Amino acid sequence: QVHLVESGGGLVQPGGSLRLSCAASGSIFSMNAMDWHRQAPGKQRELVAAISRGGSTDYADSVKGRFTISRDNAKNTMYLQMNSLKPEDTAVYYCRGVGSMFDYWGQGTQVTVSS
Repeated sequence: QVHLVESGGGLVQPGGSLRLSCAASGSIFSMNAMDWHRQAPGKQRELVAAISRGGSTDYADSVKGRFTISRDNAKNTMYLQMNSLKPEDTAVYYCRGVGSMFDYWGQGTQVTVSS
């Protein structure tokens, strides 16, 4: 069983930056992949960025060039560096670990981009 806890959300002005962290209670090295999703009010949850066990990354078109996903296996932590934030990035951000049999989700952290 792996528990994931997100942190780093908050209120930021347009154009600002935030770094989200996803800390795992167990080893993330065993995860096939890890990713970040977000859900804005009234919208479906969407995939934002993903990173494979080998370190390959993929991003939603809406965040390419602005967000960077990374993982530190030694610290059992995944990160999402978010730059040049826009009001449309406002959402609850969730991290997910894709295991061999189960997916594991964190509880989410709120990101609000507003002046």
